[in-house]
Amino acid sequence: MSDTARNRRCPRCQRAYSAPARFCVNDGSPLVEVDVPAAPSPRPVAGIPPNVVRPVAPAVEAVAHAAAAAPTPATLTDHVLDNRYHVSRRLGEGGMSYVYQAEELDSKRTVAIKVLIPRLARDPASVERLRREATIAMRLSHANVCPILNFGQTGDGLVYLVMPYLAGEPLNEHENRRGPYPVEEGINLLVQMCRGLQHAHELGVVHRDLKPENVMLVPDGAVPGGFRAVVMDFGLAKAREAGAELRKLTQTGIVLGTPEFMSPEQIRGKPLDGRSDVYGLAVLAFELFTAQLPFTGKNAQETMLARLRSEAKPIRAVRPDLPARLETVITRALAVQPADRYASMSEFADALRAAAGIGMLGRLFGRS
Repeated sequence: MSDTARNRRCPRCQRAYSAPARFCVNDGSPLVEVDVPAAPSPRPVAGIPPNVVRPVAPAVEAVAHAAAAAPTPATLTDHVLDNRYHVSRRLGEGGMSYVYQAEELDSKRTVAIKVLIPRLARDPASVERLRREATIAMRLSHANVCPILNFGQTGDGLVYLVMPYLAGEPLNEHENRRGPYPVEEGINLLVQMCRGLQHAHELGVVHRDLKPENVMLVPDGAVPGGFRAVVMDFGLAKAREAGAELRKLTQTGIVLGTPEFMSPEQIRGKPLDGRSDVYGLAVLAFELFTAQLPFTGKNAQETMLARLRSEAKPIRAVRPDLPARLETVITRALAVQPADRYASMSEFADALRAAAGIGMLGRLFGRS
């Protein structure tokens, strides 16, 4: 009999597994086969026939079997997370997390769960950032903002956020399917976003990552236009009054956000307030009406430099049929200096309402 046997091991973390495991549950690395000492033959015990004595599997093998069967952030479908949430299907994934639809077992309500990828879940700073997102978003309560319901961390090291499940469609997918928005419909959605963001700003929270992917359109017959705009994912949100620990996570020079929608002061790593979100929403508005961005470049770096060195192109240079008053509003909201923009989301919303035309106000909008 050979004195060695074939086993499997992760080449990165050196965790041991046995067949049929193929990937490491810690970091997703493909397992490699290695030679390990074969288990010794059982020794007879006095008074008991040899065929009755059975070898006891080493404890490490039992742990390896259990680990191989444990779900990972990418394989949670049909599992129960943290003994609280039955995961039904994966909704999507990003550079930071996987998102699932699930049912909370106690309440039976449908929720969405964001699970941090393993690489970030093992990083204390990333976990702290997600915990901060939860702490901030649990304070939000508005029809046009998606709150956080719960933050959790399992014994297996899975870190997750729980949010209400919104049966709708991301704004970017809606845009891609139908093209540039009509003026009335687009302004209606923008005013709703202004309301939700004004609520966040009043609580001292700046979103910092406004873009169509972070807005969900939820069918709602009670809302003009038939869709309720919900601002999602306050993952980059920052409280204006930050403690020492938070400042350490967002120290000057670390730029967080989506390059195409970032304000000039965010690109420079400067302190931000609600006027940075006014700028981001203006970029979103420009794209909403034209399917283009107000600045262009061959790559993200060129796009960022363009907004530091030049003014945004006039929106009617792309779409001449838009009202001149709307161009004036968008141009002011895209001003390089924060002091030259609208001072608040409420002021921005009022300007958008006025750009829609007096005749439409009673039919489309109510004061927030």
